[in-house]
Parts: sequence; structure tokens; C-alpha cells
Amino acid sequence: MFVAASTHCFSELPFKDACSQIGDLGFDKIELWFDPEGRHLDAKAVASDPDRFAAGFRETTRLTPIALWLTDAEAKPDTLRGLAKAAKLLRVAQLSVAASPVGTPFNTEVDRLRSYASAVNPDGIRLSIKTRAGDLTEDPHTAVELCRAVKGLGLTLDPSYYICGPNGGRDWDIVFPYVYHVHLRDTTPDQVQVPVGLGEVDYNRLITKLQREKHDPVLSVELLPEHTDPETRQLEMRKLRMLLETLL
Repeated sequence: MFVAASTHCFSELPFKDACSQIGDLGFDKIELWFDPEGRHLDAKAVASDPDRFAAGFRETTRLTPIALWLTDAEAKPDTLRGLAKAAKLLRVAQLSVAASPVGTPFNTEVDRLRSYASAVNPDGIRLSIKTRAGDLTEDPHTAVELCRAVKGLGLTLDPSYYICGPNGGRDWDIVFPYVYHVHLRDTTPDQVQVPVGLGEVDYNRLITKLQREKHDPVLSVELLPEHTDPETRQLEMRKLRMLLETLL
């Protein structure tokens, strides 16, 4: 189990600068964030020429990439196929995608995720969907049922949305056997992100439960830019990294 940081934490910076900031904070592993606006990385451009992207990445940073995080729930399977090839070139085995919004028919979502799995599995990439409020995965039981319906599908667990959100306070231990990857920040029932140490995320219990499942997920620090004070961001990321590494 390793600790990494998502480039999403520095969404306002160019990709190269985000990598530099993460390295300066003592991280040696990063998660590459792709959003629909292509603010850091353009998923379609990367997918269209994965070899060029992989070569350029090695010129950009010495940080080790450990996962890709694609937030666009409307991405086409061809884009996933190209991203999987880029991931393979970078020796990355984990790709997280967003689940469809609440209200999407279950079978429609199963079909979409099966097409994604078929696109990435030939390259040995592990596919998971993020647990997030507003998406089908906001209900832990629905999240698990999606994994059961799509062979090889796992979860990118974001505990914040099971603490703060429409299902806050419910038991969500059911998800642990399906967790491939983790996004972390501190959270209260009323605020999705608070300073480290002031929230209710039980990091010790979380790590213990994950270790029992033996999936060896990466713990990725993902501060949400819209809830982050730029003046304290670096301190908060450093604090969370040190806390997680101590527990490991």
C-alpha cells in the first residue's frame, strides 16, 4: 500500500507545475487527473497518441504515476482504450472513472461499464468507479451491485461521501471487498472537506480494513480545490501524507 497525491489538488496550475508542487511536498507518486475541460490533460488527445504522451510525461516529471482518474462519465470506449494503452506504457495498472448520475437506469450503467471494461482489460488495466455523492455510487449497496454485475470492476473509495452526503451515517463496510483505489481528505457530516485532524475519517480503521482484503490499493490524497484554501493547501497535503505514512 502506497501514498500518492492527485494532480487534481492543483487544478488551477499547468500540469507540469502541479507535478512540481506535489514533488516539493515530499510525494514520489502521483495520480493523473483528467477532467472534461482538459485543464491538466486532454483525455482524447492522450488517447489518440499514447506513445507521444508517455514519452512527454517522462520529460515532464520524475514522479511515479500510479493511477489515472477520468472524471468524464460520458467518455467513449475508444477514449478509454487509448488511455489504457498510455497507462500500460507508463506501467500504471489503475484507471478510475466516474459513475453515472443518480437516476441513470441500472442496466444502462452496467452496459456502459462493461464497454469500458472491455476497452481496458486487454491491456491489463484495473477499472474502478468512484464512490461519490450525486452519482449512482452514493449508495454503497448500489456501488457493490454494479461491481457484481461487471466482471472485474472495482471501486475507488472516497469515504468523504459516505460521511457527508445523502447516505451519511449509514454503514458502508460492504464496499471494502471491492476497493481497488482510495481518494482521501478529512470530512465531517456537514462539510466534505475540513483541515486534517478535525474530521471524522478514521484512517487507522480504514487502512486496517483494506489490509484485510489484500487488494493493496493506493491511498491518494485528493483535496478538492473548491474547498481548499490556497494558503494552507501545502500544509494540509503534507500533514495528510505524513499521517498516512505513519499508519502504514
